[in-house]
Amino acid sequence: MGRKRCVGADCSKMAAGCCGVKKQKLSGSPGSGGPGGVGAGNGVVGTGHCGSDLGIGSSSTVVAGNMNRVNGLGGPGGSSSSTNALSPAPGGYNSTGISPNLSPGCGSGSGGRKMVVSAEMCCFCFDVLYCHLYGYQPPRTPRFTNDPYPLFVTWKIGRDKRLRGCIGTFSAMNLHSGLREYTLTSALKDSRFPPMTRDELPRLFCSVSLLTNFEDVGDYLDWEVGVHGIRIEFFNEKGSKRTATYLPEVAKEQGWDHIQTIDSLLRKGGYKAPITNDFRKTIKLTRYRSEKMTMSYAEYIAHRQHHHYQNGTGHPLPPYNHYS
Repeated sequence: MGRKRCVGADCSKMAAGCCGVKKQKLSGSPGSGGPGGVGAGNGVVGTGHCGSDLGIGSSSTVVAGNMNRVNGLGGPGGSSSSTNALSPAPGGYNSTGISPNLSPGCGSGSGGRKMVVSAEMCCFCFDVLYCHLYGYQPPRTPRFTNDPYPLFVTWKIGRDKRLRGCIGTFSAMNLHSGLREYTLTSALKDSRFPPMTRDELPRLFCSVSLLTNFEDVGDYLDWEVGVHGIRIEFFNEKGSKRTATYLPEVAKEQGWDHIQTIDSLLRKGGYKAPITNDFRKTIKLTRYRSEKMTMSYAEYIAHRQHHHYQNGTGHPLPPYNHYS
């Protein structure tokens, strides 16, 4: 009761408040320097960072107009973003062709149904970035499904998996073009970080998150930590409408309960006044789930070498370098 499926234009509008950092972008993790928040600016879009490990960070705000980009994870100077951790060295592969180290992130999948997100999507993102940085022709059309989904592409770097870029959209996009676009947007245009360089490739981790099951709820506490991502709408102390969002993994990774998460998200969205329980009750909250897959550069190379994963690219395999 008190729940309403978010469809059509409503879902598109939701895209505005993830975790992000820049105008016209949304983001879904906490802010830098502590529990930050995703913040959106006036209108539909917002941005924010993701924090320390697994996709959380702080973010600045955002947005405007009809843009639907969102910063999903981030943190100051590169805190890590959310996703499942992967081993830094290539692992073996099982009969499905997926490394045992590759496992869905927190909140991935729902109701036991078959997951849509796959390791091939992470491989495709690496291919797109590699071809761009080395000046090769973009990879051809991949073989995975091209169904439309709201999505995020997150980049982390190094052994400590510091956030390196995370931007996505709450508007459903066909996966082939959406992943191609947000691979480069998150790697090169996340305003929290400088554009990625070739030298960083060997230390990167790529995560793909597909967002599903959007529901408007009547109670701001009607969501489950570690299962749901949340997007809030509220009016700040000046009467301006703001939006902000955290991806499903953020609260669990930060060790927050419902109230801590809501309060962090309000701060991330730019709310500066004291937060009271009465004010929390005025928040409009939409909850959602996500499917997430994470892959390291080393696993990307191993995946392509051992399974001849070419994805239409004609460039030579880049050399594998150990993490520094």
